[in-house]
Amino acid sequence: MTDHFLLLALFAFFVSLVFAVLLRDEPGDQLRLGGMMLGGFLAAAVVLGWLMYPLPL
Repeated sequence: MTDHFLLLALFAFFVSLVFAVLLRDEPGDQLRLGGMMLGGFLAAAVVLGWLMYPLPL
């Protein structure tokens, strides 16, 4: 069975890849922006997950 975090990281990677290619022209800039976006997506997901943890279903 596939882990939810692995699927989230895979989705965040591909979204970051597409946005970086669309928004920047130079490969170095694309790599930098893609890495920053990937880190931001993963950090936001973890932080929001912990913030929603104590909320009742």
